[in-house]
Amino acid sequence: MKTFHITWLTFFFCFFAWFGMAPLMKIAREQLHLTKDEVGNIQIASVSATIVARLLIGRLIDKFGPKIIYTWLLVLCAIPVLLIGTSQSYTSFLLFRLAIGVIGASFVITQFHTSIMFAPNVKGTANATAGGFGNAGGGAANVFMPLLASALTALGFCSSADSWRYAMIFPGIMLLVCAFLYHRYTQDSPQGDYKNLKDEIIKTSKNTFLIAAKDYRTWILTIAYAACFGVEITVDNFAPIFFTDSFGATIAIAGLVAGIFGWINIFARPLGGIFADKIGKIWGFDGKTLLLSVLLLIEGIGLIWFAKSGDIGMAIIMMFVFGLSLKMANGATYSLVPFINPVAVGSVAGIVGAGGNIGAMLIAFLFKSEASHLTKNVIENGQTIQKDLIDYTSAFTLLGYIILVIGIAVFIFRTVMAKKKSTVETMILAAGN
Repeated sequence: MKTFHITWLTFFFCFFAWFGMAPLMKIAREQLHLTKDEVGNIQIASVSATIVARLLIGRLIDKFGPKIIYTWLLVLCAIPVLLIGTSQSYTSFLLFRLAIGVIGASFVITQFHTSIMFAPNVKGTANATAGGFGNAGGGAANVFMPLLASALTALGFCSSADSWRYAMIFPGIMLLVCAFLYHRYTQDSPQGDYKNLKDEIIKTSKNTFLIAAKDYRTWILTIAYAACFGVEITVDNFAPIFFTDSFGATIAIAGLVAGIFGWINIFARPLGGIFADKIGKIWGFDGKTLLLSVLLLIEGIGLIWFAKSGDIGMAIIMMFVFGLSLKMANGATYSLVPFINPVAVGSVAGIVGAGGNIGAMLIAFLFKSEASHLTKNVIENGQTIQKDLIDYTSAFTLLGYIILVIGIAVFIFRTVMAKKKSTVETMILAAGN
């Protein structure tokens, strides 16, 4: 349990650091004079590096264990988080956001660690709870980073325009603190650290990546995870801008509202894991897959309604609805991951996790192409000024329809595979008789 709590807490600050810039992008965008396309490229960069990192991390933790890999990941990723405030141009800012994206690989280590620390009947609950508590770091960043930036300005440490630069120092320091705690107080498995183990069930020299890649179920879960976690990252990145530019909310209010979406993780993702475990006891793998497809369908409908709400109150309500189903789908997906292949848990988790970020990257390209540029008169400090705004309404709408299609595809896959399984069992019984 000590390892469990340190793991989710570390993951919380990883997400906090990963999305720490999201609610402050409006300030950085204005100071660095970033265009709509440049903002889109930056959002793409923030999730792109994670794809390769997750694939690599999955294989490394299968071989060397989570403790040493997580420690090095935290130390290395603290560097770009601490230094992004030194950016003076679009290019340098883009490169720092790309480097910070590597920290998203922390998710794979978290899911692997909880998978091997708990019994099969509660793996889904343990994975989803650790993931949910950790993902809440994205919501916490949306709430607290604007407040931290405002506090630094109010205390006279910096100007309002430079507040984003100084605010990012806090998550960088927290990553270093977590690196110490993780290395000092956790162990690789219930049996001990990998360097002291000879048990081939836990520590293997096999090419676990190939084992995971050859199983078609790994790829079904990869697509499903792209449709839920990929959307989550998108909302974490784009929701603050959506609320400021489409509804005229202030940075603080937009961050608070977007933070609601992140905080849902505290209970929604664990609920997905808990329900999946309970359904799994009765209907097994197929039952869990059915749950996943239903959650994706609800997510798609909620997203479409959210985009077309036209009112900030209704938008908040629908964000809660699709956010609840989305995060439960995250938990349901990773309740299935440990059962694909016990020898390759890390690699399966890495491939599926990378799928989430591939989804986020593709969605970011979608948002870049579907975004509309607006010029609008707004009132600030009693004066009317003209501002360039970005409208993501059509992008969110199209995304909702795409999720609906994926939900239907997962449902069809589950139905077809269940029938095949039933046919095979019938043939076996007939042969036995």
